[in-house]
Amino acid sequence: MAGRKALSCDIKMNIFIFTFLFFFTILSLSSTEVKTGFMVMEEENFKILKDRKVGLIVNHTSINNKGEHLVDILLKNGINLVAIFSPEHGFKGNIEGGFLIENSTYNTIPLYSLYGKTKRPTQDMLNGIDTLIFDIQDVGARFYTYLVTMGYAMEEAAKYNIKFIVLDRPNPIGKIIEGPVLEKDIKSFTAYYEIPVRHGLTPCELAYFHKIKSNLNLDLICVKMKNYSHKLFYDETNIPWTNPSPNIRNLNAAILYPGIGCFEATNISVGRGTDSPFEFFGSPWLDNEKIVNYLKNQKLKGVKFSSCKKIPDNDLYKGEVVKGVCIKITDKNKVRAFNIFVHSIHFIYHHHKENLEIRKEEIAKMTGKREFLKMLEEGKKPQEIISKFKKEIKEYKKYLKEKNILLYP
Repeated sequence: MAGRKALSCDIKMNIFIFTFLFFFTILSLSSTEVKTGFMVMEEENFKILKDRKVGLIVNHTSINNKGEHLVDILLKNGINLVAIFSPEHGFKGNIEGGFLIENSTYNTIPLYSLYGKTKRPTQDMLNGIDTLIFDIQDVGARFYTYLVTMGYAMEEAAKYNIKFIVLDRPNPIGKIIEGPVLEKDIKSFTAYYEIPVRHGLTPCELAYFHKIKSNLNLDLICVKMKNYSHKLFYDETNIPWTNPSPNIRNLNAAILYPGIGCFEATNISVGRGTDSPFEFFGSPWLDNEKIVNYLKNQKLKGVKFSSCKKIPDNDLYKGEVVKGVCIKITDKNKVRAFNIFVHSIHFIYHHHKENLEIRKEEIAKMTGKREFLKMLEEGKKPQEIISKFKKEIKEYKKYLKEKNILLYP
């Protein structure tokens, strides 16, 4: 009897210790400050840049946790900064998507736009540079263009024998992977990498993916983050939030973007010009009460849907009353934004076919599949469409593991 009591006490103690360690680990992860590649390089006194002639690909997100910009810090530390390059939305990140940007200067340093007359750095722009650095906060969706700018620059760096350094930053929407892998024969600035819509990679990891997949002869260096895990969402990193672009204004918008963003291949508003872009979708002719009831019945996890009306002050349906769906995230770990899009576009297609416009080439780029629209037209059920692409996600994950692309637990 005494032996049984002792055994029972041991089991209880083991359970207590396991529970304590589990919650201590979770608490440690949530309270530990993640250090970006920029901050790690700063801690190491920029020794990697000693005697280098540097070009920077940066924007307003290229800051440390004190809000200091990489350009200013490098100049302060005497680094030879030859030229600066900026992506879509510009150096200050305040220009709406799709607007071309002119070249300019920053404290007499040439500031070249990679979203203007060219989307690639030219030989003239790269003249005198032996090291290109990329440090921009991404969103985690394939059709978001910052990492495509990185890929283009990597290819040009390989062509001209220029070292390429990526200062890593978090994938703000974590490790979750969803949506189709891009078809090989679909290629554009918003459809460049053969990865799922929500790809789960950091900038460094995608740089390695691109180098391997494209067989680039490139001297690629990654400055890894410290204290980072793929399990973390951005609000768990203790890095201050900076809107990566004018319409991604919070983490919820970023989480929903890989799904709701696909509506931009249609005449459905995603809330541009309102107070909640990408947390809303709708149109003046949408029966929003009916679609909300439909979506609630689909038992889509991690979100709540409600009918609402908004009047955009610019972009699609400017000045009109847009009847739509407001999306509230209740559990970010369970949200599958692409699934929300599939269910929603299926409903709209079959209930508002006379009003809905889908641009064939654009929907192929956004979803990554030419067959997506065909499946919709053939009346395939949402779950059938979603299930169609599960196998290739497994293959994608297998490829990441085989090629040792993932840098963090």
